[in-house]
Amino acid sequence: MLEAGIKGRQEVMVTDENSAAAVGSGLLPVFATPAMVALMEKTAWMSVAPYLNDGEGTVGTKLEIAHNAATPVGMQVWCESELVEVDGRRLVFKVEAFDAKGSIGGGTHERFIIKNEKFLAKAQSKKEN
Repeated sequence: MLEAGIKGRQEVMVTDENSAAAVGSGLLPVFATPAMVALMEKTAWMSVAPYLNDGEGTVGTKLEIAHNAATPVGMQVWCESELVEVDGRRLVFKVEAFDAKGSIGGGTHERFIIKNEKFLAKAQSKKEN
């Protein structure tokens, strides 16, 4: 059952492939903000996945974050999430990313529980019109 307090943790090595220079969010070989966002989303969805019913998933709908410190290629980055609010199908997470020197960013992330097949059918129907 989904209840506030569920926590998650995921980590990633900063590489040339997830650097700002590689993903187009800047020119420097540091952990890209879009890569941090992806890590935050992954940490949140994976933390609640075991609590969902068969055929359900979650989709990100809102993210309010700050990226406060750069992490160079070669360092490990991890994200910690905590489910802080459950309002029907709406889930709100506190997310924070770290490297070995401390916090590099954080904020809140909102996701909605969806029925996977119904969601995909609606998305695919956009191509038919």
